[in-house]
Amino acid sequence: MKPLAVLPAAAVKNIRGVFCDIDDTLTSEGKLTARAYAALERLRSGGKLVIPITGRPAGWCDHIARMWPVDAVVGENGAFYFYYDGARKKLAQRFLFDPATRAANRERMIAVRERILREVPGCALASDQLYREADLAIDFCEDVPRLPFAEVDRIVALMRAAGMTAKISSIHVNGWFGDYDKLGMTRTLMQERYAVDLARDQSGYLFVGDSPNDAPMFRFFSNSVGVANVADFGARVTDAPTYVTSRRSGEGFVEVADLLLGANHGA
Repeated sequence: MKPLAVLPAAAVKNIRGVFCDIDDTLTSEGKLTARAYAALERLRSGGKLVIPITGRPAGWCDHIARMWPVDAVVGENGAFYFYYDGARKKLAQRFLFDPATRAANRERMIAVRERILREVPGCALASDQLYREADLAIDFCEDVPRLPFAEVDRIVALMRAAGMTAKISSIHVNGWFGDYDKLGMTRTLMQERYAVDLARDQSGYLFVGDSPNDAPMFRFFSNSVGVANVADFGARVTDAPTYVTSRRSGEGFVEVADLLLGANHGA
C-alpha cells in the first residue's frame, strides 16, 4: 500500500464520485464524528457523487438514504441499494432478491444462527439484526468483548458449511445465501441509476474502506484507499487497497476528502 499523498494529481482531479464503507471508515470507535459527517457534506457540495457501501441493515439504510448528505446507499454487503427520490419525495428501494426469496432465506438462517451461538462462546447476534432483510450478522466485537481471530474464522466456517457466503467486517461476520457482494450491487446501482459502466469508467471513482469485506472493492478500483486501521487485519484483507491514509477511521476519511477537495479548489 502506498501513502495517500502520492495519489497522482491527475487522478485526483479525475475523481467524480466517492464510495465508502461506514464502520471504522466513516466512524471512529463506533461514533460518526462531526468532522467525518461534514466531510461527506463537503464532498457532495463540491460536486462529487457520494455513496456509502456498507454491511449495515436495511433499517439503517432507509435513514441514511433519506437524511444523510449522500446520493444513494448500498447495504447488507450488496443485497440492495436505496436512494431518496426528491422529485417524487419517496425512498426508492432496489433489492437483488424478491420478498418471498428474502423471507425464505431468513428462515434458513435460523438454524445457522443457533448453531453459531451454541458453538462459538462469546459471540452474539448483532444488535441490528432485527432491521436486516437479507443477511445474518454475528457480533464479534461491537457489543461483546473482542473475540480472537480464530473464533471469528470459526464463525465464517460454520456459515460456509451451511452454504452461505460469509464476509468479515470490522465488527461483524455477515453471512447470506447468494453469490453477491458490495461490488456487484455498486455496479448495478451505477448502471441503473446513473448509466455509468464502472468496468469502463472505474478510474473516475474512488473507494475508501477498512476491512476484509471491502476486498472486492479494493481489487476493482485503481483508486482504492484504506484508512490506516486496515493494517489491523493484515493478510486477512486478501486484496489490499492501492493507497492508505496516515490517520485511522473517520479522520482517515477526512484526509481523503481534504485531498480531493483541495485539488479542486486549487484548479
